[in-house]
Amino acid sequence: MRDRELLAALRAEMKREGFLERATARIVFELVVYAALGVAFAVLALTADSFLMRAGAAFASAVFSLAVGTNTHSASHNAAARKRGTNEALTFFGYPLFLGLSATWWWHKHVAVHHPAPNVVGIDGDADLAPWFAITAEDARDGGPVRRFYYRRLQWLLFPVILGITGFRMQMFGWQYIVSTLRASGVSGGSDRTRKARIDLACVVVHYALWFGVPLLFFPASDVIGVYATRVVLIGYGMFAVLGPGHFPLDAAAVAGEHHKGDYILLQTASTVNFRTGFVGRMVCGGLEYQIEHHLFPDISHPHYPAAAPHIEQFCRAHGYPYRSYSWTRAVWEALRVFRSPKPVSYELQSLRVSPAADGAGIAST
Repeated sequence: MRDRELLAALRAEMKREGFLERATARIVFELVVYAALGVAFAVLALTADSFLMRAGAAFASAVFSLAVGTNTHSASHNAAARKRGTNEALTFFGYPLFLGLSATWWWHKHVAVHHPAPNVVGIDGDADLAPWFAITAEDARDGGPVRRFYYRRLQWLLFPVILGITGFRMQMFGWQYIVSTLRASGVSGGSDRTRKARIDLACVVVHYALWFGVPLLFFPASDVIGVYATRVVLIGYGMFAVLGPGHFPLDAAAVAGEHHKGDYILLQTASTVNFRTGFVGRMVCGGLEYQIEHHLFPDISHPHYPAAAPHIEQFCRAHGYPYRSYSWTRAVWEALRVFRSPKPVSYELQSLRVSPAADGAGIAST
C-alpha cells in the first residue's frame, strides 16, 4: 500500500498547487477554435484553385482536427469540467461528431482498459498489434519461420504504410463497438451504457452527414471524398506522432500480464515516457507530451501539466520511479525503432525501479 499512500500525498500536493482545478474555459475555447479552423481549412481545400493550396489546406485541416481530438481527450477523462455531463457532451462533440470516432469505444478501450494497465501484455490492446506487427521480442518469436522472418525483417518497412489507414480503422472499430453494444442491450435496453451508445451512433451519423452530405450539395463527389480521405490519412500519421512516443519506445517497458500488479505508480512511470515540444507541438498534443503526468493524474486538465511536471519529476526522483523525457524527434524515432528491434517483456515489475537520489539519478532527459 506504500505506493497508494505516496500517490495520495502527491495528489494532495497537486491540490495545494491548484492543479486539480478544471481549466474549463480555456479547454472549451481551444476546442472551438481548433474545430472552426479544421472546418475552414477543409472548405479551403475544396475551393482553392491550385493543387498546392489545396494540399496545404488539407494538411492544416488535419492538424487542427488532430488538435480537436487531443483536446477532447481531456474531456474523455472528466478533466475538462467538474460536471460529468459537460465532459460527456464535449467528448461526444470532439470524437463522434467532429472526428467520426466512437466515444463509447474510446471510453472502453482507452479509459477503462489502457489506463489501469498501460503496456501490460495481454490486457492493454494498444501494446498488442499482433498478428500484423510485433513490438515485443516474445511476439516476434511466435509462429513459424515465415512469420518470424516478417517480424524481424519486413514489418518495420510496412508499418509506415499501414499508418495511413489508422484513422479509418479506428472509425471501423468504433462502429463495431456501437453496434455490438446496442445488439447486446436489445430493443428495450435502457441502461446508461445503452443511452450513450445511442447518442454515439447519432453523432457519428451526423458526422457523415456534415462531412459528406452537405459538401456534396456544392462540390463534386471526387473532391469531397478526396479531401475527407486525405484528412483522415494525415490524422492517422499525426496520431502516431502524438500517441506512439509515450508507450512504444524501448524505455517504455512492456510488462507481463501476470506480474503487473503491486505498485501502481511504478507501472505507470515505467511503461511511459514524456517528450518535449514547441508551441505548435503543444497545441497538437494537447498535454499528451506529458504522458507520465497524465497517467498518474488523468483527471488533471491538460493546461496544468507544464506547471505540474516539475513537482512530479521531483517526486519520481525522490522515490526511485523512472522519469524519462526525450525530444519529440527522438521519441518518434524510438517509437518507430521498436518495429525494427522489438523490446523484451519485463516479468518483474520491481526490477524497473531506479535508484532514488537528489543529484538526478532516475532522470533521463535527452
